[in-house]
Amino acid sequence: MGTAPHLLSALHFRGDWDNLPGGSRQYGQLPALWRNLRLFITHCPFPEMQSVSINPVQQGQRAAVLDVLRGFALLGICLANAGYFSLYIFQQKEALALLPTAAADRWFSFFHLAFIEGKFYSLFSLLFGIGFAILFFRKAEESGKGLYFFYRRLFFLLLFGLAHSFLLWDGDILFFYAVIGALLPLFRHRSNRVLLGWSVALLLLPLLFDVLKVASDGAWNISRPFLEQATKLDRKAGITEANISSWLITHDRYSDLLAWCRSGFWWSWQTRLDTNRVPKVLAMFLLGLYAGRTRLYLRVAEEAPLLRRVRAWCLGIGIPAGIAHAYFGQDGRALPAAAGLWDTLTYALNVAPLAIGYACTLALWYTAGAGRRLRWLEPAGRMALTNYIGQTVLGIALYFGIGAGLGARVGPAVYMPVALAVFALQVAFSHLWMRHFDFGPLEWLWRGLTYGKRLPIRKRRRAEAVPAPAP
Repeated sequence: MGTAPHLLSALHFRGDWDNLPGGSRQYGQLPALWRNLRLFITHCPFPEMQSVSINPVQQGQRAAVLDVLRGFALLGICLANAGYFSLYIFQQKEALALLPTAAADRWFSFFHLAFIEGKFYSLFSLLFGIGFAILFFRKAEESGKGLYFFYRRLFFLLLFGLAHSFLLWDGDILFFYAVIGALLPLFRHRSNRVLLGWSVALLLLPLLFDVLKVASDGAWNISRPFLEQATKLDRKAGITEANISSWLITHDRYSDLLAWCRSGFWWSWQTRLDTNRVPKVLAMFLLGLYAGRTRLYLRVAEEAPLLRRVRAWCLGIGIPAGIAHAYFGQDGRALPAAAGLWDTLTYALNVAPLAIGYACTLALWYTAGAGRRLRWLEPAGRMALTNYIGQTVLGIALYFGIGAGLGARVGPAVYMPVALAVFALQVAFSHLWMRHFDFGPLEWLWRGLTYGKRLPIRKRRRAEAVPAPAP
């Protein structure tokens, strides 16, 4: 088949659809996850929940700045994934040059590579680590079952991810987070210095991996088994290089979408392994674990001088590296050629620093008087899971043949403004929903499964929430 069809997206767009980014049916290839799940099932059976009175974090206990950051991450993820849903990343260069917005598209693509690609899944990874720290240490203090609740929550996230991957979209990130997140408890007792050291080492590890790839002329490639399985499933579905750009348009039945997702699930893992996504995401998880354990998100004003220095360094490194990454990402040279290492280096110096810089900037703005102007993001952030899946549904409805079929006709000069409109719609819906409910629909389901009980979802009226005074 030559170059594998779904791999075209990874080479052209470096897998950015992987953002707010699957798993293996060969479960033995993921031993850490499944060992932990076996431990979870064996030693922490669900019926035990009846004897433990544990409740989720109440709305008054939430750190609003984290919800604002989640909302901002969702905005970036909506922009990043639009390139996939619009099928732009699957088009040949000749077809892209014929688009009426081709000249503007080049500038939008450059901006995307420099300031969007990878930054927002990294921000979400950071927030995931913070969420783990909050869940684990709070539950450990309350019941001594922090690890149990973490793996239970992770288990249901894994199921959400599998359903999302195979039923809707192969670019799902939830299953990937569940797999890599299973490693987080290994670091829960490590010192802050050790966490920071591991984070830096993991962020730089892709350089070593890609040097080995160059030295072996591509022979060193741990993603090859996933590539072979994906290619096999593509052949079975009739997906080829010749028709990949329009396959999701011309194949407009739901069964066709399922066939695409089956092979795409393996392509997504091939892309993650080939682009060293595992150490990058784990590094951001560990930084989030550090921020959550030290409760930095509650001490933003107190730690403002430190956060300003961190922001200055991260933006000072990340912005020039992002511009360089956008340049090298469009120069047509890739691994295993030695010149492809410039992509690896600029990506490492760009993605994590900018994600951290974005987080520091919003947190500082939020606590410095701009909180009211940023709180419009909060309801969307409180419904992050619902909105993430919702972006998939809206993307399919707009661009795939099973929906309106507008894909393969527009470039980033069009699909990025459309993505902004989609996110604005989600923000409006989130504000309306959260007026009447305490949780988003999928958040409510996830929490209920995690805590083993049916949780109230409707907001209680003031008269119901406050007992009437005695006569």
